[in-house]
Amino acid sequence: MRAVRVTTLDGPGAITVEDVEEPTADGAFGPQVLVETQAVGVSFPDLLLSRGEYQLKPELPFTLGVDFAGTVRSAPEGSGFSAGDRVAAVLGHGGAAEVVAVGAESVFPLPDALSFEQGAALPMNYLTAHFALAVRGDLQEGETVLVHGAAGGVGTATLQVARGYGARTIAVVSTEEKGEVARRAGADEVVLVEGFRDRVKELTDGQGVDVVMDVVGGDLMTDSLRSLGALGRLLVVGFTGGTIPQVKVNRLLLNNVDVRGVGWGAYAMARPGYMRWQWEQILPMMESGVIAPPVGATYAAEDFGRALVDMAERRTLGKSVVLL
Repeated sequence: MRAVRVTTLDGPGAITVEDVEEPTADGAFGPQVLVETQAVGVSFPDLLLSRGEYQLKPELPFTLGVDFAGTVRSAPEGSGFSAGDRVAAVLGHGGAAEVVAVGAESVFPLPDALSFEQGAALPMNYLTAHFALAVRGDLQEGETVLVHGAAGGVGTATLQVARGYGARTIAVVSTEEKGEVARRAGADEVVLVEGFRDRVKELTDGQGVDVVMDVVGGDLMTDSLRSLGALGRLLVVGFTGGTIPQVKVNRLLLNNVDVRGVGWGAYAMARPGYMRWQWEQILPMMESGVIAPPVGATYAAEDFGRALVDMAERRTLGKSVVLL
């Protein structure tokens, strides 16, 4: 079978597509679900893995692919799945192959209304958004969420999950084109990153927002803190802007605000059943149409490296997907 492989840690340009042996259902940790993969999401961890810069450091060579979707070939008894079921799944890596063996706790039912491409856009981004907003952010109905990087995969997921919880959303984007993506994803308001703090004050009548979802980092941190209202929460999810900001903790005193880390993967993957519980929480949002992942560009398996470069250079709109 074909698989997207990293053989050297030289970045996206060194990614290859190779023939490898198909996995069996007898895994090291017990019987596995075998999934015939249709689509693979392109994720920031893939980029870091290709460079050897991710906290997870698999032995070379290894297969990329965090999110993927397809059809169950076989499943162990008691897993809740049967051959032919449409599913989405998530792994630390290894999903970018024509057949993948994965533990049942990392496999989720995919509603018929969603395509395989949308399924490949779901697990990491939407479970991250759920963990950030509902668990770390204590989001309440009627609150306002400011979303940085709102046209990207995590950004659009955050807009939709927040809407599912009855929150108002303000999307922060760098271009008008990205603003249209955020609007189609369900943003209530869209502002450009240049001068966003002043615009947010106008939109909130000077009160500020309740939650900031920050996947960008960099020099946005200070104005993000200043955009929070009383008892506001700034959720640190990532640093796609390339630099890790520092926080002057005296700013936290001024309006009784918090800065909270969101490390979904390390938390969820270490707790069997946790991701399945999360999926159950957001499944009604999928079935109602509130969650409908906006898929951007699609690529062939041979172009996985180019997809990562496009993401790294911030040309990605929505979630990019590789088709197998």
